[in-house]
Amino acid sequence: HNSALAAPWYSTSSFSLNPPTSSMVAPVHVMITGAAGQIGYALAPMVCRGAMLGPDVPVVLHLLDIAPAEAALKGVAMELVDAAYPLLVGVVATIDVAEACKGVDVAVMVGGFPRGPGMERKEVMGKNVAIYKGQASALEEHAAPGCKVVVVANPANTNALILSNYAPKIPTKNVTCLTRLDHNRALGQVSQKTGVPVRDVKNCIIWGNHSSTQYPDVNHGEAGGVPIREAIGDDAYLNGEFIATVQQRGAAIIAARKLSSALSAASSVCDHVRDWVNGTPAGTWVSMGVVSPGGEGAYGIEAGLMYSFPVTCVGGEWTIVPGLTIDERSRGLMDATAAELKEEKAMAEELIAAM
Repeated sequence: HNSALAAPWYSTSSFSLNPPTSSMVAPVHVMITGAAGQIGYALAPMVCRGAMLGPDVPVVLHLLDIAPAEAALKGVAMELVDAAYPLLVGVVATIDVAEACKGVDVAVMVGGFPRGPGMERKEVMGKNVAIYKGQASALEEHAAPGCKVVVVANPANTNALILSNYAPKIPTKNVTCLTRLDHNRALGQVSQKTGVPVRDVKNCIIWGNHSSTQYPDVNHGEAGGVPIREAIGDDAYLNGEFIATVQQRGAAIIAARKLSSALSAASSVCDHVRDWVNGTPAGTWVSMGVVSPGGEGAYGIEAGLMYSFPVTCVGGEWTIVPGLTIDERSRGLMDATAAELKEEKAMAEELIAAM
């Protein structure tokens, strides 16, 4: 590939942008895989505007895609130059995974093999196992030591688990998957139903898998300072239509747009990383897919499953929110999504053994 495409600001490449001045914070290197795709195209400008790391943090974007997308990737890199973002101090656009991973501080794994019509889940998983096993090795070898990883490509929880298993030098707690999109969808539905601005809706929870078995839980949330169940006053809706709407929202957007929900996915990636790196606001928790530590602190979810929990973040570290009361109905839904994750994990292990 063209190495001129792959040079950050400190090279002589035409893709050098604003060399950082001595007064600037050191730039953060952010990798986006599948960067020529829909989500990548929505995410790159948000990162360059400071939505992910803050309005004063310069970034070097590392954009990775596969060979058939190389020309499109070059086009994205050209547009990033043309947008003249003050925070963007360099672009690495490449189809070489080792080059893309070099020195990255944040890795957003959007690239994966999508499930097409009539494809079996196992077939899709087989293709993604191979991709994530390879990318794990490259990240482990080339990324910055404290690299934070968020996996977006489906099956996100299991892709993240595979990545974590094949990159043992990356601390387990630094590999996560995106359930913030589901979390934000839940906040949005509560806001629509109550008329409370979404900024005043908080502490919904997504438990489990980023799939249609996820459990969107409002039992501990608030809308305008009032418990959500009280604010909405309709348990039948909250136990039925609300859950189905959040679970099926991705499919509803594909039906409406004929394309997947790239804008909201990209925005939620920024939220996930920003809260993880800069901390969650006091009194607020968010949902993140993380490796379950097991035991009571993980609400009895088996250790080693990549499962979405309510978390708070301080100093770049997430902690599962302790001591929430779990009613019998919630317990059943939490266990059902855990069972699906266990099944996916077993399927992935079987595919890896056969490789």
